[in-house]
Amino acid sequence: MVLQDLGRRINAAVNDMTRSNNLDEKAFDDMIKEICAALLSADVNVRLVGTLRKSIKASVNFASLPAAVNKKRLIQKTVFDELVKLVDPHADSFRPKKGRSNVIMFVGLQGAGKTTTCTKLARHYQTRGFKTALVCADTFRAGAFDQLKQNATKAKIPYYGSLTQTDPAVVAAEGVAKFKKERFDIIIVDTSGRHRQEEELFTEMTQIQTAVTPDQTILVLDSTIGQSAEAQSSAFKATADFGAIIITKTDGHAAGGGAISAVAATNTPIIFLGTGEHMMDLERFEPRAFVQKLLGMGDVAGLVEHVQAITKDSAGAKETYKHIAEGIYTLRDFRENITSIMKMGPLSKLSGMIPGLSNMTQGLDDEDGSLKLRRMIYIFDSMTAAELDGDGKNFVEQPSRMVRIAHGSGTTVREVEDVLSQHRMMAGMAKRVGGQKKQMQRAQNMMKGGNKDQMAAMQKRMASMGGAGGMGGMGGMPGMPDMAKMMQMMGGGQGGGGMPNLGGMDLQSMMSQMSGLMGGMGGGGGGGGGGRGRGGR
Repeated sequence: MVLQDLGRRINAAVNDMTRSNNLDEKAFDDMIKEICAALLSADVNVRLVGTLRKSIKASVNFASLPAAVNKKRLIQKTVFDELVKLVDPHADSFRPKKGRSNVIMFVGLQGAGKTTTCTKLARHYQTRGFKTALVCADTFRAGAFDQLKQNATKAKIPYYGSLTQTDPAVVAAEGVAKFKKERFDIIIVDTSGRHRQEEELFTEMTQIQTAVTPDQTILVLDSTIGQSAEAQSSAFKATADFGAIIITKTDGHAAGGGAISAVAATNTPIIFLGTGEHMMDLERFEPRAFVQKLLGMGDVAGLVEHVQAITKDSAGAKETYKHIAEGIYTLRDFRENITSIMKMGPLSKLSGMIPGLSNMTQGLDDEDGSLKLRRMIYIFDSMTAAELDGDGKNFVEQPSRMVRIAHGSGTTVREVEDVLSQHRMMAGMAKRVGGQKKQMQRAQNMMKGGNKDQMAAMQKRMASMGGAGGMGGMGGMPGMPDMAKMMQMMGGGQGGGGMPNLGGMDLQSMMSQMSGLMGGMGGGGGGGGGGRGRGGR
């Protein structure tokens, strides 16, 4: 993935320094030198790297540091903060509002992936309750309208375009007027790709802007553009004055730092990253989360949002969440979780979001991981309805069931045993989460009732639990505000459509699944993908 090598090199430089027995100014300078070399090799602008170097050195002045200061922690924090500054222009981007028409216009170079990204963004907002539409104002590229039409039809998004009208400004104005009349919340206008040197196409771009008066103009930048990103983005900024950037093709293996340089050059925020070819492969960009992911610290918020978007309309997922809230976890629930993971994309994409998992999965083939997941689905599909809806105890009582399922799924008995073992572990987690959720509900009822004596007693119990290191390392829990946060975390209070998020059970489950997949199903023998059929019943 783009910038993955950069992240590894920066991580290695900081870790080498922090492990050093003699942490002096020379070790600090060596670390900065390696970080700068890594940034330069990733095509980050030379001037930006120089500024970063000065900022890190200025923040950590060895001569004036008090003896009590933890130098390693200070250096780690400084590197993190300065990398965040590198990709954060401290400028807010436009946020569309429901109940009114928000017109978004796309501009960018030829081949940057504008048309595909238009559909991805439309689908992103559509899954969040916006009424979205697409307008093809690219009359220059042959097949542009057909491509947008295919993408929009696949994503079930209304579209507008013309095969006869050659003036893109007229097409854009007609399309926007049509969808405004039909009260669409978000109208996305796709335009022709162009180069900085093509003055006629730049003039056309400004004519479209005048015709549709967009609320936001987005520049689409190919992550493989290299050092020319700064010059190209500056040219677009001078002509179209875009307010946001989307970086595409970040699933490739190019350096990618050139696109990051465009942020500093134009003082414009990146709002999304294109991470693949599928409609779901669009990640919201947040500077701190991006640097955390870059340094192998994960992006749990991004993982939560991604999973909720995938499972929002899934009846099976809602049933699973309901079961977990009650402390129940069936084999069918496990199958639903595995299916959700498969929808999320390749293992390399998922591993970047979960703290520490990128190191564990380094070198693991996406195809290999995907095959293991599919083999687990074959196992589930060879179970009876009663077995799927059960707790797995009947397999312990009647081991011959495992033999039947292994034969029916084209897998091995060892693989079936591993799946059942992982299910038992996760069912135990669900039971604990169900109990905690009931406790949280009781506490919430107390807060609503306003019984001060009960609330004081609850606070005292929670404080004692925190002091004893309870609650899974969540630290001392001094009072009700923290407990309210926990309830919100476990109850999916933010934009999840009332569905629990991954704050409690699901993230742990997913990590357990992944570690199980990497270590537990090593056998993988016998009969490959042949037997999807149901086992003999």
